[in-house]
Amino acid sequence: MKNIVILGSTGSIGTSALDVIARLGKDYRVMALSANSNTELFLKQLHSFRPRFAAVMSPESYEKIKDQIPEGTRLLPPEIESLMFMASLPTADLIISGVVGAVGFQPLVSAIKAGKTIALANKEPMVMAGKTLMKECERWEAAIIPVDSEPSAIFQCLAGMADEHGYQKLSSEISRVFLTASGGPFAKRKTSLSTVTPAEALNHPRWKMGKKITVDSATLMNKGFEAIEIMNLFNLPEEKVQIVIHPQSIVHSAVEFNDGAILAQMGEPDMRVPIQYAITYPLRAAGPVKKLNLFEAAKLEFFEPDLTRFPCLDLALAAARKGGILPAVLSAADETAVDAFLKEEIKFTDIPKLIYTVLKSAPQTSGEATLNQAQEADRWAREAAAACLKEKSYKTAVI
Repeated sequence: MKNIVILGSTGSIGTSALDVIARLGKDYRVMALSANSNTELFLKQLHSFRPRFAAVMSPESYEKIKDQIPEGTRLLPPEIESLMFMASLPTADLIISGVVGAVGFQPLVSAIKAGKTIALANKEPMVMAGKTLMKECERWEAAIIPVDSEPSAIFQCLAGMADEHGYQKLSSEISRVFLTASGGPFAKRKTSLSTVTPAEALNHPRWKMGKKITVDSATLMNKGFEAIEIMNLFNLPEEKVQIVIHPQSIVHSAVEFNDGAILAQMGEPDMRVPIQYAITYPLRAAGPVKKLNLFEAAKLEFFEPDLTRFPCLDLALAAARKGGILPAVLSAADETAVDAFLKEEIKFTDIPKLIYTVLKSAPQTSGEATLNQAQEADRWAREAAAACLKEKSYKTAVI
């Protein structure tokens, strides 16, 4: 029996994970679920899976559902400590982190310090302080299994070649990794991106995801985050990470070794594949996903990313190069900018301008960010981004 905790159960990762668990059967049990504010779906999940613990982060949602919780389930207070408690439950075998943004940072640290195996879809913590988090994994004998399709593909290509604690010793054998990206909804758009609406940005051609990650995919910031994540997860320098636009999303990523051999993980674009692999790891189980037909796939295309049209990717790589607290600043500024865009307070092309302005004014630090420094940088960047929005000072930035 594998006991599973899911943080963010009503999002795209969480709902897919529950679908996988329901199909896998009795050997997999849901111990705890958390959500933000989707109370209708969350109550259905609670009554279907009957976890021991549940938590909602919205106080309004807590009041709405507190009298509708199924017998045997304990509803925890609407605070970050509840997620930290669930992430470190002694009897939990796997923590699936599907929350969005920096809110997942402290629960991830709690899971690591409890020596848990974490199926990580919440990439922001690995952007904020990934190298330090990997050292904490080694210290506490915890393990991170990436759930996002592309980092998972790299993880799968390396399966069986190193220990389960992050594949940190393999970088000398890796020539480079090919980190693929669909290119989002505007990969082939020739006209200006200044008039892009939230509805257009949320219309992803390949993947069904939450709003934040979908906008990040449209700006290519998501690929920048993933590049930083895999640099930290697999101990790779920037020059060994090659980002490739691959519109068909069939090759989810690939690894080239020193002898010239390339291993690629391929398949139909369905997030249930990497989620199920993380749940059943190191085993594989039969799944509901359509099998890849190579004859139907026929043509696979690969292009270099356009950093001029999509400067968010360039900003992410620059932050990774300079290091210190800048990746944490990048993550927080992006979260603020995307939220403002979705509220139609700024244009799509203002997102990188706001991020650039905040990065430019960030205090300089040397060395790897500590956990406390990353959290403080996140707080500072949110305040700085909010001030820029209020003053509209980001419009003077030159990208």
